[in-house]
Amino acid sequence: MSEEPSEKPLPTGFELFEIDPVYRADPYTRLAELRARAPVHLDPVLNQYVLTRYEDVKGVVNDRTLWRHPKHARADSMFHRFVDRNEFDRVRPRDGESILFMDDPDHARVRTPLTKVFYKRAAKMRAEVEAIVDGVLDGLAGRPSFDVIADYGIPIPILVIAKVLGVERERLREFREWSEGIILSLHIARSEAQTREMLAADEALTRYFTQAMEDRRQNPKDDLITDLVQLQAEGAPLSDGEVRINASALLVGGNLTTTDLIGNGVYLFLNHPAELAKLAADPSLAANALEEILRYESPVSLTSRVAPREMQLGGCPLHAGDPLMTYLRAANRDPAMFEDPDRFDITRKHVSHMAFGGGAHICIGAPLARMEAQVALPRLFARFPNLKLAAQTFEWRALPGFRGLERLTVEL
Repeated sequence: MSEEPSEKPLPTGFELFEIDPVYRADPYTRLAELRARAPVHLDPVLNQYVLTRYEDVKGVVNDRTLWRHPKHARADSMFHRFVDRNEFDRVRPRDGESILFMDDPDHARVRTPLTKVFYKRAAKMRAEVEAIVDGVLDGLAGRPSFDVIADYGIPIPILVIAKVLGVERERLREFREWSEGIILSLHIARSEAQTREMLAADEALTRYFTQAMEDRRQNPKDDLITDLVQLQAEGAPLSDGEVRINASALLVGGNLTTTDLIGNGVYLFLNHPAELAKLAADPSLAANALEEILRYESPVSLTSRVAPREMQLGGCPLHAGDPLMTYLRAANRDPAMFEDPDRFDITRKHVSHMAFGGGAHICIGAPLARMEAQVALPRLFARFPNLKLAAQTFEWRALPGFRGLERLTVEL
C-alpha cells in the first residue's frame, strides 16, 4: 500500500520574484498559497521572513520602530546581501544616501524638508500634467495602433518629473535611460553588464545634478532643484550628496512605477470592458478607479523591514536582525480584507490598499503618481473611445519587485 503524498513544498526563493517566468506571469497563485498555508514564515532560501497577510503587512510597514536599511539584517539573508552587491561605494564613495533605505534620525532629517518642497511643487502641477497628457495624445492621433507603454506610459511621467526637477527637454531621452540604469540597483540578480549600466547611469546623474545645483545657486529657476539648494542656504541640514541622490531617486520613482501604473490601468480596463463603461458613464469614478488599479495590479510588489529587537509576529518569534519581506500585492488580494479580492471593481468601497507601502517610508511620489494616472487614464479613453487590444502575447517585465508590461499594443 503506497503512502499518502505529503503536502507539497511552499514556494520559496526566486520562485517569489519576477525573474521566475511562472511567477512573473501570475504571482497571485503562489502568494495566495503562502497566505493560506504560511502567512508568516522563514524562507529557507532567502533566510528572511515572508509576510503575505494584509494585517501583518500593514502592521510591519507602519511600525516606525523597525529598521529599513539592509545593513541591519542578518548576514546570511538575501536582504543583507543586497548591501554586499552595492557596487556604488566600491567604485566611488558616496556622500549621501537615498531616503529609501535611511533610518531615523537621518531619515526624518532628510525626508522632512524634501517632502515639504516636493509636495508643494507637485500640488501645483495639475494644469501642467493635463497639458503634457494632451500633448502626448495629440501625437498619437491618426495612428492605426500604438504601444501604450512606449508611446504613452513612458513619455508622460518623464515629462512631468523633468518639469518638476527642471530638466531640459533635450535631455529627456538620456534621463529615461539613466533612470532605467539606476533602477537596476534594486535587482537582486543583475548581471555584470547590468551592473556596468547601473554604474554608468549613476555617474551620469551625479554629474548632471552636481552641475545643476551649482547653476541654481547662481541662477535660480522655478524647479525642485532650486527649492532644495535654497533650503540648504536657509540652514536645512542636507548635504550636496543627499540632494543629488534623492533627486535621482525622485527621477527613477517618477518614471518607472508611474509608467507601470498607467500601463497596468489601460491593460485592466481593456480586459474589463464593463468597468471601462462605468468610468465612461461616470467620470467622477476616476479617483476610486485608480485606487482599485493600485490594489489589483500594483506596480511595486514588496518592501522590507528588519526587526530591531526580540519580538513576535503572526505567532513567530523574531530576533534582532531578522529581515521581514512584506508582499504588498499579496496583502492587496487578501480575502480577509477585500471581498472577492480577485475581482476588478472600480466601484469597490474602502479600497485601503498597500500599494504605496506605509509608515515613515510611504512612497513620497504617491500624490504625483496619483495625479498623473487620474489625468492620463480617463483622457486616453475619452480621446480614443474605440480603443481595443491588438492580438499579442502579454509579457511582464522580469525586474524583481516590480510589475509592468514590456509592451501593450492597442488599436484605434
